[in-house]
Amino acid sequence: MSERPEQQDDDRMEFLLTLRRRGISDPAVLRAMDEVPRARFVEPAFTKRAYADQALPIDCGQTISQPYVVAYMTEKLALRPHDRVLEVGTGSGYQAAVLSRLAREVVSIERYRTLAEEARARLQSLGYHNVDVIVGDGLAGAPSRAPFERIIVTAAAAELPQALIDQLADDGVMVLPLGPHGGSQHIIKLTKSQTGISREDLIAVRFVPLLPGQAKEL
Repeated sequence: MSERPEQQDDDRMEFLLTLRRRGISDPAVLRAMDEVPRARFVEPAFTKRAYADQALPIDCGQTISQPYVVAYMTEKLALRPHDRVLEVGTGSGYQAAVLSRLAREVVSIERYRTLAEEARARLQSLGYHNVDVIVGDGLAGAPSRAPFERIIVTAAAAELPQALIDQLADDGVMVLPLGPHGGSQHIIKLTKSQTGISREDLIAVRFVPLLPGQAKEL
């Protein structure tokens, strides 16, 4: 049985209040989080928990990140309307949908064909036409589409991915979780300038690992 519309409205209000209480303050990010219907990006069995501040399982052993982490990473990107964004790890397409409300174009790479096809269809049906979902190796990025003003990685890299850094535009920003699977992971913000890369270590997190190559079985 689906939730009553009134309950869904209450859940979404609490969802936004939770983001504000946890420190998300950028009005554009909060508006994007409000506009994107998270319930459309979770598995049907988890619809009632769509607006809870927790990660949820999706196909292929992956997850949809908790709303606070989505909002936090988006805020740290400091997106501008003209930016082209590379997202590594499409998943259900939720993070890409949020990014699409704030940037000119989003190129999203997913190693699992099943997830990529489902996300592409979902995003198109919801009207997020400035997102291009491609199947490929996220660690390789999309060199033919580079450079990107912003890059976001939604799985934990064991070390800084040089191929992605190379695809970052001058004065570009990349936000990613860094650390070993099952070990200490933190969100890292990298800013590229003519003099090199500056690094800022942010909050502790737990993400699925960023794996090389395109998945062959799914």
